[in-house]
Amino acid sequence: MADQVHPNTLSVSSNSQTMSSEESALNSQTTSSEESTTSNPYNPFPAPGTYVIHVPQAHIYQCPENGQCYTNYTRQKSRQSQCCCLISVLFTLVVLLGIYAGVFYLIFRPESPHYAIDHIDIKGMNLTSSLSTISPEFSLTIKIDNGNDKIGMYYENDINVEIFYKDVMLSNCVMQAFYQPSNNMTVFQTVLKGNNVDLRRSDRRGLVNAVTKRSVPLSLKLRAPVKIKLGYIKTWKIRIKADCDVTVDRLTGHVKIVHKHCNNGWDLWL
Repeated sequence: MADQVHPNTLSVSSNSQTMSSEESALNSQTTSSEESTTSNPYNPFPAPGTYVIHVPQAHIYQCPENGQCYTNYTRQKSRQSQCCCLISVLFTLVVLLGIYAGVFYLIFRPESPHYAIDHIDIKGMNLTSSLSTISPEFSLTIKIDNGNDKIGMYYENDINVEIFYKDVMLSNCVMQAFYQPSNNMTVFQTVLKGNNVDLRRSDRRGLVNAVTKRSVPLSLKLRAPVKIKLGYIKTWKIRIKADCDVTVDRLTGHVKIVHKHCNNGWDLWL
């Protein structure tokens, strides 16, 4: 009689049980890992296939949108480039002006004209009158020496000349325009008049004492707007100034100049 072969149901069932137990363990592990990841988003152990980069808090910049960040960055770079361009242009202009001024000085050697007072006649300085005001009149002869070889002087209108005793203006006048060529000595006469000049008692006594000592200190101020001629070129308007100290022996008639000294200069901008 032939032997009957029966399948080994025990081994099959045990294998199936083993596989089912492994699948359930794997599923439970996957589920638990997902739940732990979901419940704790800051899990220090991330899921496989991910990378974690730690950035210091000080280097984190918050921006609403990447586009806005890029726009702000480009604007900042544009402003910086414009500022650099402006600085470079200004620096270039300053250098060019310095070079031009140096060349101009070396070629023309400009210097201010020299002023001198030659003669003075005085009227109306009555210091013994009972009136507190005086109306003096000064007739002056002034020399202007333009020693520049290549520079002419266009004296514009409103040339102002004033005579002072201390801080009190005694008389003044406004001269007319004229032209003085290079290497030229110009002599002109002008009359300065004062009207109802109020003298303090101390100033009156000081003038009387100075006349007694035959040494009366006066000061003259001249301010003239001038344009300089360089060949065929005429510059902008500058101001020539002369401050002169003059000492005379008396205050009536044709007086004698005991001492005189003038400081000359100019202002490049009015």
